[in-house]
Amino acid sequence: MTQARRHQLDAPDATGADTARAAEINGEFRVTLPDGAVLRALSQGQGRPLLLVSGLAGSTAFWDDNAATLARSFRVLRFDQRGIGPSDRGSAPCTVDQLAKDCLAVLDAAGVDRATVLGHSTGGCIGLSLARQAPDRFDGLIISGSWLKQNRYMTALFETRLAILDQHPRAYAASAALMTYPPTWLEAHWSVYETAVATAPDTPEAKQIVRERIGALRAFDASGWAGEIAAPTLILGARDDMIVPAFLQEELAAAMPGARKILLDTGGHYFPISRPDAFTANIAEWIGAL
Repeated sequence: MTQARRHQLDAPDATGADTARAAEINGEFRVTLPDGAVLRALSQGQGRPLLLVSGLAGSTAFWDDNAATLARSFRVLRFDQRGIGPSDRGSAPCTVDQLAKDCLAVLDAAGVDRATVLGHSTGGCIGLSLARQAPDRFDGLIISGSWLKQNRYMTALFETRLAILDQHPRAYAASAALMTYPPTWLEAHWSVYETAVATAPDTPEAKQIVRERIGALRAFDASGWAGEIAAPTLILGARDDMIVPAFLQEELAAAMPGARKILLDTGGHYFPISRPDAFTANIAEWIGAL
C-alpha cells in the first residue's frame, strides 16, 4: 500500500470498512485528507482511468461536457479542488505540489493504481508536479493550455488581475470571461458570461482562495526538471489563447523533447469548452495509441 493510499475514503454509500470496494465507485464520492480537507469527487464511465484536473477556478464543472464525452471510452475522475465549491479548504499551504498530492489522494480513494492525467492551465502545472512526484502512478500526461514557468507576460497579466480582484470582483470575473473565450463563441453563448459575473468571488473568503491559487501558479517553475519526466506526454494549446499564449506551449515542448504537441488554430484559453469535439478527439486518439 502506498503512503497516499492511506487517505480515508468517505463515499455516500460506503463506510471505512468498505474501502475494498473503492474501485467500483461510480458517481459522487468524498476524499478526506490528513489536514482535514474533504474533497468532492466524481467518477464516470468505465475503462482506462483518466484524471481531469481543472485550472485556476478548480471546479469539476469546467469538465462537464468533456467528461460526458470521454466517459464513453474511459473511467473519468474529476474533483473540486480544496476550497472550491463543496470541497473544504483544509489547513495545508496552497502550492502546486500540494494540489498534486490531493490528486493522488483522489486516485487512492477511487481505487486507481495508474491513470492518465489531463490538466488544463494551472491543472497542467499540477500534472507536471504529479508526474514528478509519483511517476509510477501514470501511464501518460496531457498538458493543456499550460506553461513551464512564469514570464513577463504572465506576471503582468496576473498582477493586473489581482488588482482588479481587490477593487472590483465582478469586473475580475467579467474580464476573465472576455479573455478566456473567442469573442464570436462568447457572443453566441452569452449565458456563460452572465454566469461568470453572477458567481464572481465577491466575499473575503472567496477572494483569498483566488489570491492563494494565483500565488501558487506564479511560484511554479518546472524549467529545471520537466525534461526529466519519462511519461508519454501530449501538449495541447490554441494559437489565439490570450491567457497562456501559444509561445508558452512551444517553450514547454522544447523543454520536453519527447512530447507530442498539437496547437488548435482557434479556441481561446478555454478551448476544451469552445472546441470540445477537437479537444476530446485528440485526447481519445492519443490515449488510444499509448
